[in-house]
Amino acid sequence: MLAEYFPVLMFLGVAVGLALVLLSVGFILGPRNSNEEKSSAYECGFEAFDDAHMKFDVRFYLLAIIFIIFDLEIAFMFPWAVILEKLGGFGLVDMFVFLLVLVIGFIYAWKKGALEWE
Repeated sequence: MLAEYFPVLMFLGVAVGLALVLLSVGFILGPRNSNEEKSSAYECGFEAFDDAHMKFDVRFYLLAIIFIIFDLEIAFMFPWAVILEKLGGFGLVDMFVFLLVLVIGFIYAWKKGALEWE
């Protein structure tokens, strides 16, 4: 059984070894000339005017959830549409359950006001 996984383990070993060698060479031979401009904080072209640890409105997170909902919906609907004939009625019901869960998430975000910006 180990003989079957040996090429995979060897590939992982070579990848980790190469990554460590390249990172260490870059760290050892890389330039170390730092100045005030390189070390300064950069935020949209101007100095930061508030603390970075401030609380964000929940609408930012809800908008991210909405993006994930629609992104996942499209990502799963294309392969499903290709093999719909093979899946039959079970596949159709399964996709409708999946879409129902996504619609419930969308309605939740909508009710929380994620789509309303001031």
